[in-house]
Amino acid sequence: MSPGALQPRRVYADTSVFGGVFDAEFDAHSKAFFDQVRAGRFRLVISPVIERELAAAPDQVRAWYTDFSGLSESTLVTSESLQLQASYLSAGIVSERSAEDALHVALATVSLCDILVSWNFKHIVHVDKGPKYNAVNALRGYRDLAIHSPAEVVHYEEDL
Repeated sequence: MSPGALQPRRVYADTSVFGGVFDAEFDAHSKAFFDQVRAGRFRLVISPVIERELAAAPDQVRAWYTDFSGLSESTLVTSESLQLQASYLSAGIVSERSAEDALHVALATVSLCDILVSWNFKHIVHVDKGPKYNAVNALRGYRDLAIHSPAEVVHYEEDL
């Protein structure tokens, strides 16, 4: 990277983004996101939660994840991330049934990601959820986390 060049943005991609590569509704934007990870625009952050959720996924999804694990930084589930997850649940952002979704947000926050990308519009990428997650983050001393779908973060040729 040349002097003065911007560092790649740290992006936590949840499980849905890996599966999105093989879903007709989400494949174009998911593939564009991962192309930009390969190109160095994003620094991908993954977690054991994604690996656990992908255990029952089709072989092609698991293979895609494995291909990107070497290009990624892995974050661990720590007491800090579990405490933040519990704060999200206590605040009523999501219910206990969606605790894994809250854990993805907590992992992205604690690992100092700039962005979390997801196709989960119900519990993560929702106009009402992002501000609530970030309100808890502020109360707990964390910075804001941008929460978007891959379609909202990729650059396309006409944008450059």
